Amino acid sequence: MTTRSTRSQVLGFLGWLALVMATGGLGALASIDAASFYAELKQPAWAPPAGVFGPVWTVLYLLMGVAAWLVWREVHAPARRSALVCFVVQLAVNALWSWLFFAWHLGAWALADVLLLLALIVVTIALFARVRRLAAWLLVPYLAWVAFASVLNATLWLTNPGVL
Repeated sequence: MTTRSTRSQVLGFLGWLALVMATGGLGALASIDAASFYAELKQPAWAPPAGVFGPVWTVLYLLMGVAAWLVWREVHAPARRSALVCFVVQLAVNALWSWLFFAWHLGAWALADVLLLLALIVVTIALFARVRRLAAWLLVPYLAWVAFASVLNATLWLTNPGVL
C-alpha cells in the first residue's frame, strides 16, 4: 500500500514515463537510418515491416512506465528496490541494442544483448510479481515482443553475414 501524496504520485508517474520514453528516444537516435538499413537486409517472410516497430515500442514503453510506477508506489514492499534496480538495468540493456544493431551493425553483439535483455525481463517480471502482480503482467507483452525480436535478430544476423 502506498503512503505517497497525490502530487508525489503524479510526479512519480511522470518520472517513470519520462525515463522509459528517454530510453526509447536514445534507441531512436541510433535508429535514424533503421528503416533503410532494415530494408536492405535479407529478411524472413515473417519479418514485420519497418513501420510496425515504432508503434509497438511506444505501447510497450507506456506499459513499462506504468508497471514501474506501480512498483515504485509500493513503498513498504521489501522487494521494491531490487525490482526497480533490475528494471533500470534492463532499460539500459534495451537502449544499447539499437546502437549495436542499427548504428554499429554488430549482429552478434546485438544478439548477445537481446538475449541478456530477455533474461533481465524475466527476472524483472519475477521481482515485480513479488511487489505488485499487475505490474508483472504489464511486462508480459514486452517479454513476448523481445522474445520475437531475439529470433528475428538471430535470423537476420545469420542470413546477412556480410552486413551484420
